[in-house]
Amino acid sequence: MTTLYLNLELLAHDTGRHHPERPERLRAIAEAVDEDPWLSRLQRLTAGPASMEDMLRVHDEAYLRRLERACQGGERFIDTPECPLCPRTFEIARLAAGGVLAAVEAVAAGRAANAFCAVRPPGHHAERDRAMGFCYLNNVAIAARWLRERGGFERALIFDWDVHHGNGTQHAFEKDPSVFFCSIHEDPRYLYPGTGFAEEVGREPGRGTTLNLPMLPGSSDEDYRRILTERFLPAARSFRPDFILVSAGFDAHAADPLAHIELSTEAFARMTRMVRELAAEICEGRLVSVLEGGYNLEALQECVTAHLHALAGERSVEPSER
Repeated sequence: MTTLYLNLELLAHDTGRHHPERPERLRAIAEAVDEDPWLSRLQRLTAGPASMEDMLRVHDEAYLRRLERACQGGERFIDTPECPLCPRTFEIARLAAGGVLAAVEAVAAGRAANAFCAVRPPGHHAERDRAMGFCYLNNVAIAARWLRERGGFERALIFDWDVHHGNGTQHAFEKDPSVFFCSIHEDPRYLYPGTGFAEEVGREPGRGTTLNLPMLPGSSDEDYRRILTERFLPAARSFRPDFILVSAGFDAHAADPLAHIELSTEAFARMTRMVRELAAEICEGRLVSVLEGGYNLEALQECVTAHLHALAGERSVEPSER
């Protein structure tokens, strides 16, 4: 069955007043799950923090030590003001990454059919040696490295549908032919972080295992459906991964304040069904999705509810179309 990692201890990463990536995001998801009779019965995961060994598969030790010292020393942010710190930020980021690792291990071992990790802080902007875009540790990249180096899987696919390009994830694997990275996001000419152009296709041995699908502002459900059907699905089937990870940001929703894509809630349910069916077709259903962005609380609740129902093969209650 579908498994959920949702740990309210992750509320302790305090980003301060008015920051978009605020604790209320996780609280809103928890309320949506508790209020849905079906979702409230989902199998739950518990997890400890990611180990130093886990984190070092993606991040420089000097960066990890710098992040830890900055939290302990009361620094207000690291690398950029968009990445604020509190004394527990490093601890909570490790716990978020650990939750994703626990989900991947559970699916790999057959204890869960698939899983969703409602974690914060998000991860896909975090580079090897610096924080970016609200992200400190790259949760999905750490999980993909575990799959290759500890899980015994030869090929992993990362599908990032956050509205912002997953620069950190791309850079972690752009030379690695064993990890296919596909990101569909708003055109980088108009949106942070300014990477993810179509011509970015990987480097050296990894050339051809990066697929960027930049979308113009105002793109609709149908625009996404068409490009994913024409470009993503054939590439994924050709690559034939052993495991699929999803960077599930919900900030391409029409109501989200940080971008200009016009997706409905149902679009995220359709993308979830698409990737769930793909996983069933090519990798025995092995699929873990990980929360990235999504900053309108009502839309986030609707999207996560629809995502979880679709992950489990259930039809969700009718969401409001936006």
